[in-house]
Amino acid sequence: MRITITTEDGQIHTLDVDQDMEILNLKALIEADMQFSTTSQQLYHNGNLLSNDKATIRNAGIAQDDILLVRILAQAISQAEQVRRRILADPTLRFQMIQQYPPMEQALNNPQQFERIFNEMQRQAQMQRQAISVSDDPFDIESQRRIEEEIRKQNIQQNLGNAMEHHPESFGRVIMLYINVTVNGHPVKAFVDSGAQATIMSPECAEKCHVMHLLDDRFAGIAKGVGTAKILGRIHSTQIKVGNQFLHCSLTVMEGKDVDLLFGLDMLKRHQACIDLEKNVLRINGEEVPFLSEHELPDKAKEPLPKDQTPESSQPPPSKYPEEVIKNLVALGVSREEVISALDAAGGNPDVAAGLLFQ
Repeated sequence: MRITITTEDGQIHTLDVDQDMEILNLKALIEADMQFSTTSQQLYHNGNLLSNDKATIRNAGIAQDDILLVRILAQAISQAEQVRRRILADPTLRFQMIQQYPPMEQALNNPQQFERIFNEMQRQAQMQRQAISVSDDPFDIESQRRIEEEIRKQNIQQNLGNAMEHHPESFGRVIMLYINVTVNGHPVKAFVDSGAQATIMSPECAEKCHVMHLLDDRFAGIAKGVGTAKILGRIHSTQIKVGNQFLHCSLTVMEGKDVDLLFGLDMLKRHQACIDLEKNVLRINGEEVPFLSEHELPDKAKEPLPKDQTPESSQPPPSKYPEEVIKNLVALGVSREEVISALDAAGGNPDVAAGLLFQ
């Protein structure tokens, strides 16, 4: 059925609803459509306040094409929410805000996220006012230091904003270059590193590839660079299959590396290899060997989980909603926090929550 929602300032919106929908879920739809939080709404039908949020539209006596008045409790609207609505209502202001601070585009559609950003801006503004306040002595050294530090922070923030606007790709993660090779019949994912002088293999990989018996420990020692690592020795000659060709290679067996096999500059120069980033291949002896995509990388090369997502702390926070409902909504491609926020706004109704998430 169709109903009309109007506000005291003359806004009019039409909604398609089900007669068995509860008033609380109707408020959630109004929040999604008109940006009024459910806690700030008072709905009136024929002059009567709809005070029972659990009542259905049918039980409340609302019929096809009826008009409901929504009044907003001024005290329930925070300063951040008032600013958010003002920006949403002014396309020019919204465009300017997003240009100056790109994360604002997403935050404008998320009241909680916007409030966090707004409060942080307020806090920074307060700190700035404190920093530029001049003491009784205008040449006070501490006061001048605070002003200098604030100017420095502003320059950094401006630099960050310019980078995010003009070079957003610089904030992405760059994956390292790996290729598939075979050593003595055993497949290995080799890290291609033109900054390493020699081709290096870990003792564990040498054991797995059954070449450890060829180790010459007279070449043992300590490698120094960024930190130190113990060199166990050298394997003077073995075959590595790269693509469709077999290449002779000498290996330095070294502890303390996070890679099984490091394809170093010695091999790259010996075979006049070319790292072609345009085609994303290693060109060697005329053959193009593709670099591995991110999901094909060995576990050691993948980006580690943030501290709050490590296995010891990976348990999701408890929720008053059934985990099965949360998992079903998360499977649609949104975060757990967004799902819980949508369920809060929808009064626990998963269908309404899904509508809020993908409106």
